[in-house]
Amino acid sequence: MGTSKISDIKDTASDTVEILRQLGTPGVQETLDKARTMTITVKEMMETMKSAEWVQNLENIRKMMDDINSSSLAMQNTVRELKESGVLDEAKSFMQSAKKTMDSFGSGQGSGTKQDIHEVVVSFREMIDSFKLLTDEIKAVAAESKRPGGTVNELEQTVRDVSSAYRTVKRNVAPAST
Repeated sequence: MGTSKISDIKDTASDTVEILRQLGTPGVQETLDKARTMTITVKEMMETMKSAEWVQNLENIRKMMDDINSSSLAMQNTVRELKESGVLDEAKSFMQSAKKTMDSFGSGQGSGTKQDIHEVVVSFREMIDSFKLLTDEIKAVAAESKRPGGTVNELEQTVRDVSSAYRTVKRNVAPAST
């Protein structure tokens, strides 16, 4: 039994010497140097992030993201109100009525009056088309912002990340300042 323990100690010592020998090789030294450099860089970054300017910038970014989120909600409410108000349906109905009125003049005399009505109808048609384009654009922005990976969702994730970093820095700064 004593020989077994001596053999184990000899094997352990031999393994230790081999590990120490490999730690001295250029590849391992290079890796350790890179790790040391990275550690120094990370420490410097953490020190920079503790500065009052960094903390203020992170807070400003968080506020900006909150404002963007509020704007998105306002845009969604605008789209909903446009749908609920029926303005677009009324405009469409008006357009149809104007077209019927224009058609009722026929192709006979009174072309001056018919021309005036035609111009009014064309103007209203262009206005309605503009409303439709605006509504479609608002709908597209709202839909894009809601989908995963959409602008608002990405901004919300950024806000969460920035807020988390801000809280981390603030936690690290608070004990350091006392």
